[in-house]
Amino acid sequence: MRILVVHNYYQHTGGEDTVVAMESRLLREHGHDVRLIAIRNDDIVSFLDKVNAFAGVIYSPKMRRKIAEAIALFQPDIVHAHNLFPRFTPSIYDACIDGRVPIVQTLHNYRYMCAGALLHRDGKACEDCVGHSAFRSVLHGCYRASRVGSFAVAGMIEVHRRRRTWQTRVDRFIALSRFSRSRFVAAGFPADRIIVKPNFAFDPYGGGCNLPDKYEREGAIFVGRLSPEKGIDTLIAAWRHLSLPLRIIGDGPHYSRIAAEGLPQVELLGKLSPEEVAAEMRRAAFLVIPSTVYENCPMVLIEAYANGLPVIASNVGAVAEMVEHGVTGLLFEAGRPDALIAAVNDSVADADALERWSANARATYAKHYDSEGSYRQLMAIYAAAAGGAEPIDRLSEQQSLAESDRPY
Repeated sequence: MRILVVHNYYQHTGGEDTVVAMESRLLREHGHDVRLIAIRNDDIVSFLDKVNAFAGVIYSPKMRRKIAEAIALFQPDIVHAHNLFPRFTPSIYDACIDGRVPIVQTLHNYRYMCAGALLHRDGKACEDCVGHSAFRSVLHGCYRASRVGSFAVAGMIEVHRRRRTWQTRVDRFIALSRFSRSRFVAAGFPADRIIVKPNFAFDPYGGGCNLPDKYEREGAIFVGRLSPEKGIDTLIAAWRHLSLPLRIIGDGPHYSRIAAEGLPQVELLGKLSPEEVAAEMRRAAFLVIPSTVYENCPMVLIEAYANGLPVIASNVGAVAEMVEHGVTGLLFEAGRPDALIAAVNDSVADADALERWSANARATYAKHYDSEGSYRQLMAIYAAAAGGAEPIDRLSEQQSLAESDRPY
C-alpha cells in the first residue's frame, strides 16, 4: 500500500511529531511505501511572518496544489493527515477529493473546536466553545493569550463548521480515546466516521505480557513539560509534604522556580533521551500525571505501561479512562495536592498492590497499546476509509467513563 502522510511540525518537538514518526516507521516495517509531506513553522518568526501565516490559516490554495502534485506523482492509496495547523489547512482535503484518494485525519488535539487546542483555560478544563461559536475564545485570548490570534483561529473553526468540512471532506477520523471522541461528537463531528485508535509504543522487551526482569523500584517520576496545564503546581505543592523521592524529567517555564525552591526530595533531571527515560521508568515505583488539561492519549502513560510502571493520575480527560483505579494505579481529583498526597501514601503503604499494578500495567499495554495491535487497527481504518468493513474499536472492553464507574 502507498500511504501519503501529511504533517505540519511544531516549532518545539512534541508528542504529535513523535507519533507521526513512529506510525510511519510501523507502516514501513510492514512493507508499505510511506511518503511524508511535511512543513515546519521554524521560519514563522517576525510579526510579518505571523501575519502572513494567519492570513492563510482558513484555506491555502498553495497547499492544495502542493498536495495535488504529491498525489499525482506518488499515486497513494490513502492520505493520512495529522497536524494541518497553521500552514497546510483543510484545503488539502479538496486535493484528495480531486485525486479520488481516501483521507484519514488523526485528531491529535482539539484545534477544530477550540482556538487554544486544549479545551483548557485559567487552570481548568473549558468547553465554552464546544457546540458553540469559537469566537467566544477571542474575549479570553485563548490562542497564545492573543485576541488577534484567537480571532484568526476562531475564524478558521467557524468557516469550516459552516462549510460542513468535517461532515463532507474526510472519510474517517481517528480519535485517540473515547473521551476525545465524545468531545468531537459534541462539537458536531460525524459520529459514524470517528474511530477510536489510541497511540502505541514499540515494545521495549520484544513481545509478551511479562516483564523479563525484576527491578528494585523506588520513588516517583514525572515526565513532561514543566508548565501549569501539566499540573506542576499541584505536584510541587504535594511534594512539600512528602518525603518520597521524586525525579522530574523535562523542562519548561517552571523549571527555574522549582529549582529555586530546592526541595531536598525532588531531583530535576532536565531533558533526557528516550532510552534514559525508559531506564528511569524501570527504577521508579510509579509515574505521576497531575495534569489539569484534557490529555488526549499521552505517550508517557503508554510508555510507562510498556515498562510495567503503575500510574497515579488526575481524573480528567483520556487519562481517566486509561488508568484503571486500583488496577493499574490510582486516580485523584485534579488540582488538589491533598488528594495527590493521599494517593501517594496509599500506594507506598502497600508494596503488594504496587507489584500487582506493575503486572497489570504491562498486561494493559500488551492488550491495548502495543505496535502490532495498533497496526492491525490502522489497516482496518484505512480499509473503512476506502469503503470496506468498519474497523473494530480496540478499546471496546475498557471501562466506561461514566462517573459511577470511577471509585476516586
